[in-house]
Amino acid sequence: MPEAFTPRMIMRAEGQTYHQASLLSKQYSGGYWEFFTLNNGGFYLAPTCAERFDVSVDSNGYECNVSADAFGVIVTLFVYGALAWIDDETLREKYSNHYHQLRAFAIEHAEREEILNAID
Repeated sequence: MPEAFTPRMIMRAEGQTYHQASLLSKQYSGGYWEFFTLNNGGFYLAPTCAERFDVSVDSNGYECNVSADAFGVIVTLFVYGALAWIDDETLREKYSNHYHQLRAFAIEHAEREEILNAID
């Protein structure tokens, strides 16, 4: 995680991840998350469980049911989107880049339609 979030931002990003997960899915009640490094230099987190998650996005009214992996991609995209507004130009650029790297990965994901509709 330090590569993706910087040492001083790890706790903030982790807290935002769990909070965002609970906002997006009433089913989410905590658990272990795995950290993934992408070939394009990006990163994301996903729950390690095998269950699927019902996702409801208040900001656009979209609802879907996705795998834990797709749920992690959605949650991480929301977290990067929030961090891209941080009051630090260097970190703003870093999180904006991570957002676009993860979105590029999402376009190739088996559940791309659900992921892209959720973040639209």
